Amino acid sequence: MDKKKIAVIFGGCSPEYPVSLSSASAVIRHMDQEKYEVIALGITKGGEWYRFYGSADDIEGDNWLSDRTLCIPAVISPDRDLHGILEFRLSGVRSTRIDAAFPVLHGRNGEDGTVQGLCELAGIPVIGCGTMSSALCMDKDRAHKLVFLAGISVPRSVLIDRLPTASELSALADEIGYPLFVKPVRAGSSFGVTRVDSPAALRPAVKDAFRYDREVMLEEAIDGFEAGCAVMGNGELTIGRADEIELSGGFFDYEEKYTLKTSRIHMPARVDSATEERLRETAGRIYRILGCRGFARVDMFLTPDRRIVFNEVNTIPGFTSHSRFPKMMSGIGLDFSALVNSLVELGLEV
Repeated sequence: MDKKKIAVIFGGCSPEYPVSLSSASAVIRHMDQEKYEVIALGITKGGEWYRFYGSADDIEGDNWLSDRTLCIPAVISPDRDLHGILEFRLSGVRSTRIDAAFPVLHGRNGEDGTVQGLCELAGIPVIGCGTMSSALCMDKDRAHKLVFLAGISVPRSVLIDRLPTASELSALADEIGYPLFVKPVRAGSSFGVTRVDSPAALRPAVKDAFRYDREVMLEEAIDGFEAGCAVMGNGELTIGRADEIELSGGFFDYEEKYTLKTSRIHMPARVDSATEERLRETAGRIYRILGCRGFARVDMFLTPDRRIVFNEVNTIPGFTSHSRFPKMMSGIGLDFSALVNSLVELGLEV
């Protein structure tokens, strides 16, 4: 039987480029080589696309561009009959039909529906969330509004699309109360996010957030801790164990997410079985409300009185064997290789 050709897309024009390299190399290593042929598509930080013929080790070490003979300029063709990629070789243009695309891209220009839209335009199945749900989950404000309408608690927030005057900003912050968080509406890995404990730090935090997006939220700080839940599936859902982020101070910013210098992740979360079941059930509801497909990680807060408050959905969470999503799925007996190949099968479903 012919192998299915799976385009694994990595890199990208995002501050999370290094995370994508780690995730994509792990996905490539654990994909069933008997069933699937990996077509590695790398995107440089500047937005150049190449088909990469080298190893997963070179991707992980960010050495994939060092040997240009292994990098052929390439694009996904929007031609639905072609259903694949075009490589621009010295000898001419070569096309390769692909059966599905697995975007392993984090943050803007990859997790936000842009690449998913390109694949859907070309008629290529996407492994993971589609264009609409990817864009919606990246937009924290609009995702919160939809989830709230379905009866799930969300933090109080205000949205701004320009830098207010000092008095306007002060009034908006007073509506929320201190401490509060300033967040770009569309960004990943906590880039541009600041916890603000006093008025003096507010304006610089808002200016920083506007570096990452044209819209910014002032959001209520929720007492308690953050809990996440891995969800996968199209129709019937498989939901992993819930985990818990223990902080010694501050918040779970980019450095903490990838170094855990002062924080710890407990998997499973240190909660009773009834509370964990509520977290898992709520994660599944949010996944469906926001139109997710394939897989996603749903992040929530659990307050001291055990109230669940929605935080955000990551449609392409970190994907190495030690990342949160695989760890939560390992809690229900799904090892990393089985997980990767299950996701490919879900993406190939019509």
